[in-house]
Amino acid sequence: MSASRTIICLLRNDLRLHDNELFHFAQKHADNIVPLYCFDPRHYVGTYNYNLPKTGPFRLRFLLESIRDLRKTLVNKGSNLVVRRGKPEEVVSDLIQQLGSVSAVAFHEEVTSEELTVEKRVKDACTRMKVKVHTCWGSTLYHREDLPFQHIARLPDVYTQFRKEVESRSHVRPEFPTPDRLKPLPQGLQEGAIPSMEDLQQTEPVKDPRSAFPCAGGESQALARLQHYFWDTDAVASYKETRNGLVGVDYSTKFAPWLAVGCISPRHIYHQIRKYERERTANQSTYWVIFELLWRDYFKFVALKYGNRLFQVKGLQDKSIPWKKDMQLFTAWQEGRTGVPFVDANMRELVMTGFMSNRGRQNVASFLTKDLGLDWRMGAEWFEYLLVDHDVCSNYGNWLYSAGIGNDPRENRKFNMIKQGLDYDANGDFVRLWLPELQKIRGADVHTPWTLSTATLSHADVSLGETYPAPVVVAPEWSRHVNKKVVGSAPRGKKGPSHTPKQHRDRGIDFYFSRSKKL
Repeated sequence: MSASRTIICLLRNDLRLHDNELFHFAQKHADNIVPLYCFDPRHYVGTYNYNLPKTGPFRLRFLLESIRDLRKTLVNKGSNLVVRRGKPEEVVSDLIQQLGSVSAVAFHEEVTSEELTVEKRVKDACTRMKVKVHTCWGSTLYHREDLPFQHIARLPDVYTQFRKEVESRSHVRPEFPTPDRLKPLPQGLQEGAIPSMEDLQQTEPVKDPRSAFPCAGGESQALARLQHYFWDTDAVASYKETRNGLVGVDYSTKFAPWLAVGCISPRHIYHQIRKYERERTANQSTYWVIFELLWRDYFKFVALKYGNRLFQVKGLQDKSIPWKKDMQLFTAWQEGRTGVPFVDANMRELVMTGFMSNRGRQNVASFLTKDLGLDWRMGAEWFEYLLVDHDVCSNYGNWLYSAGIGNDPRENRKFNMIKQGLDYDANGDFVRLWLPELQKIRGADVHTPWTLSTATLSHADVSLGETYPAPVVVAPEWSRHVNKKVVGSAPRGKKGPSHTPKQHRDRGIDFYFSRSKKL
């Protein structure tokens, strides 16, 4: 009798059962399947340049929730999730030795250097132990092999060119079917304990009721979110009008955290949108979600094209800029104590919840790089630490974009903090939500407390430099908007530049930064 065939499915940023080629492959070619997740110690050390913790509390909590959810799903399908703490190349070697009948190790390919190093080491270990390796591509909407470019080096450096080529000459592949039952684990294999936050040197973060992302990790949660946003509320049909919101759960899709760890497939979102368009309505909003998924794809492919230049100070354009490394200014920005309320409110939201709106992200990034002149990598690494939806390609690609050394055809893109605050938080409600020390400043005045009289500040119990900081910088262009402040806000999604024709040409990404031509 021949020995049973076992395939190890090494899971990383693909924590789902639906549309997962690894399980589809293993179901066809194995008698036993080992779904494996490794808590790699290298993910819990300091960042490269500024030694910030790589995986912060919000992202770790979300990851642990996703792991627990996947284990529950796999158990219901007759399998289990095998969890180990250790480097994947070492864990895989140990399992091959322990099981003795492994015919293949399968994993989805990643694109950046740390992940590629792991892949090479896993392949090397399998070669030594005479075990086949099967790799898949499954993190993007469009498959890498379906891009209409002869070679990745021919990828356009401007998103619009990429989008037009892909939309006209490529297609989105169908989803892989979700298996009704999974082949079991090899007999006697222990599933292993899922570590706690404390095991990984993190403390469980406090849940903040103000959060725009109060959701939990996991495939089941991701699919429930899609059901809610598309089919239960029809919120997707007005996405284009509401996506620049700042407060609340439903102003945008909020798919980003689940996409980042692969709890939901971009192809699944796409095919659900097409179904929604057939059965309910097709408009600019439904298309715009696909548009955003394409931005996410683009940054993955840009990382493939440029490799480690994604992380280098000169960026993709090899441009020398005399960035400052003023830690006092950086700390003020980190903590939301710059004295510029629209910046500070967004940064406090990030620190307290691990989430920030797209509108906020592009503003605080512009402020760090253009107003403060600080090294863009400081911001990128702080986002990497805190964002629940951190995706290495989108994060670093967008920071390069904001710093003016990435994929941006425009020169000197700079956001006007006061105009942005007035456009997107006209009555100051978002600022007051996150800066309670400014609670008593009424209306749009909250965006520029340094312009108010001593009497007005005193009446609002605000003392600049004491209860709230004086601004660390005041840009000259801000003064154009100080006397144009309006009191009273229009209903969310019915105001501001998000409805102008120019804004309809806005190039955004819900899953990281959106970009506005109307700065």
